[in-house]
Amino acid sequence: MRTPLRVGIAVFNAGDHRAAHEAWEEPWLALDSGPDERLLHGLVQYAAATHHARRRNWSGARGLAESAAEYLSGLDDDHRGVNVDDVRRHLRRLAADPEFAERRRPLALRHEGEKLTPRDLSFPEVADAAALLAAEYDAFDSSVVDDAVRYARGELDDDADPTLDADRSRGFVGMLFEFAADRERRAVVYDRLRGHVERRRSRERDVSGLFD
Repeated sequence: MRTPLRVGIAVFNAGDHRAAHEAWEEPWLALDSGPDERLLHGLVQYAAATHHARRRNWSGARGLAESAAEYLSGLDDDHRGVNVDDVRRHLRRLAADPEFAERRRPLALRHEGEKLTPRDLSFPEVADAAALLAAEYDAFDSSVVDDAVRYARGELDDDADPTLDADRSRGFVGMLFEFAADRERRAVVYDRLRGHVERRRSRERDVSGLFD
């Protein structure tokens, strides 16, 4: 619950609303009725309402905002550390005036008081976020991101320097954080990431061929 919740919040705040929906949908569907199910169901619909509002589908945004607010009603104001009360109030305003979305950015989600972005995630969390984003957009090849994650895990396992995960700026680790966090430059970052992955794959093939 914690990992998909945080991953979804971070990618939502980065502007990838449909990817946030995907982060929450599978764990939501696996839950029985209860407060956690209502939280994730409400967040899924909040993400969808935001997506529709940003595309000027006012009727879709209104209906989803109303439904999301209903799912979040009755929950504690900070259930699971999420700023639920802020989200409910935002949804009520969006339902009353969907065009409000043109005048204001979507309300940022918070977890345990922190406005999460992908740069605030742990490496395992950002690996999940990068995989979600690669699957969401046709411009990206999921196999490239999957291999980048594999190589990054190797860096973390092999590097004696414990600051590699902390500074998040070097190697495959750094590129994956940048890919998840920088929506405006994501295509450029992906091209660089793909180049590094292809070179590493080539070296792996060369080594493998020595034993054929």
